[in-house]
Amino acid sequence: MRLARIKRDGASAVVGITRRDGRDVGVDLRTAGDASTMSAVMGRVSAAGLCTPREDDLFELSAGDLLRPIDDDARILCAGFNFSDHAGELKRDLSSHPTLFPRFASSLAGPADAIVVPSVSTSLDWEGELAVVIGRGGRAIREDQAWKHVGGYVCFGDHSVREYQLHSTQATAGKNFDQSGAIGPWIVTSDEIPEPAALQVFTYLNRERVQHGALSKLVFGIPELIAYVSTFMALRPGDVIATGTPSGVGASRTPARWLRPGEEVIVEVPGVGRLANLVVAADGRE
Repeated sequence: MRLARIKRDGASAVVGITRRDGRDVGVDLRTAGDASTMSAVMGRVSAAGLCTPREDDLFELSAGDLLRPIDDDARILCAGFNFSDHAGELKRDLSSHPTLFPRFASSLAGPADAIVVPSVSTSLDWEGELAVVIGRGGRAIREDQAWKHVGGYVCFGDHSVREYQLHSTQATAGKNFDQSGAIGPWIVTSDEIPEPAALQVFTYLNRERVQHGALSKLVFGIPELIAYVSTFMALRPGDVIATGTPSGVGASRTPARWLRPGEEVIVEVPGVGRLANLVVAADGRE
């Protein structure tokens, strides 16, 4: 099932999305338990699965209703230089361990939001990725058990303000400008993706393909990332691990090419979703 966050009855709620008569409709998940947070629902996905929706649970849903599909306090870790071709284009050596940095939920636009070019720098670059959402928490998870801890998958725009990313050896500043990245439009539960390594990631700028990568080409695969992260922190339902971006970023071009107000950037993972965001200036202008 696809899981999304929407505003409903004056509050944020997690709902399912299913197909009925050729259109998307919402599924009220509250009848089966707590649906106020994505972490609560992801825990249910991992523990017992979600019930088959009843007709009484269905309601009309619009794409404009969709919010960022993670909780505001979600913990988000991103893998850097996890495609060798991307490391090569930026002239970075591959590490013997995953390179990780945090993003905060406030840095991520939802599917109905615009991506914002900050006023202090024009160097906002695109980075399309797949992210995994934890369903079953745990500490010191073994690689051969890691798939059991994946609750779902989501499209992720790990867009970067390169100027600030290069201010130091740490990427945090360049990755956390408010609404500079994106996530969505929904989370697809892991039972819908039988072969995650077969997934493909595409990024489009104004409908021109600028990135393409296969998850089978990751330097550190999803089980390795989960195992490594869980050595230093106990993973919880709703945590997010972004797996890295393939080559084709704007910083690798001559001259460098940055996102501009009025453009559209799309991250697509067939089988998971298509995340499209307009780019605007910090004052809201296209």
